[in-house]
Amino acid sequence: MPGGVTMSGFDNLNTDFYQTSYSIDDQAQSYDYGGGTYSKQYGGYEYSQSTGYVPPEMMQQQQPYTGQIFQPSPTYTPSSPQSFYGSNFEDEPPLLEELGINFDHIWQKTLTVLHPLKIADGSIMNETDLAGPMVFCLAFGATLLLAGKIQFGYVYGISAIGCLGMFCLLNLMSMTGVSFGCVASVLGYCLLPMIILSSFAVVFSLQGMMGIILAAGIISWCSFSASKIFISALAMEGQQLLVAYPCALLYGVFALISVF
Repeated sequence: MPGGVTMSGFDNLNTDFYQTSYSIDDQAQSYDYGGGTYSKQYGGYEYSQSTGYVPPEMMQQQQPYTGQIFQPSPTYTPSSPQSFYGSNFEDEPPLLEELGINFDHIWQKTLTVLHPLKIADGSIMNETDLAGPMVFCLAFGATLLLAGKIQFGYVYGISAIGCLGMFCLLNLMSMTGVSFGCVASVLGYCLLPMIILSSFAVVFSLQGMMGIILAAGIISWCSFSASKIFISALAMEGQQLLVAYPCALLYGVFALISVF
């Protein structure tokens, strides 16, 4: 049959084409790479490997470390918060004293201003204390407000300009010099009699002879107290009238605001 002939011819072709010298015994092969012999068995999936030379010291078991861990000696001893503030918190100064507010000194300065003939303490008056002057400036502006005059801006503006002028003048006249804070403190404390004038303006009008006389007396009171404090704090004996004149000009402006 043609089909049979065809199949037999195909078998002969395959036999001739796949003839080779390869056998199954060649599956176990060994290779030599110089350092060692490697053999592998493909049929049973066995792989054996022989390594090269291994030093004997590496084969020994590693000994555990028997030394001591270095522990540095403590050089810093932590201190408690009490070492910074004393034995206990009761030794701390009051908060107002840390802020520079001393009510005893404020009271002494106020009495010095209210009593023009009292001798001023130069050590206390030379302090830069602005707590009292701020209170007196606010009180002066408040009394003006009660009289229907909103003059807070003028009060602070004239005070700043007056303090700057007196600061320059006193530094030229005195040998020791003075700080701007000390000048502002003294002028602010001596503003206290002007509050009395503005308080009278709330009750009755000062635009008359009585008001002029009262304003002149208040101006003299303020300028005399300020000049007394300045000469005692700066050791300017014999120059009180020279210091009182510019102070009278400054407080005269405040008196004009109170009267008119």
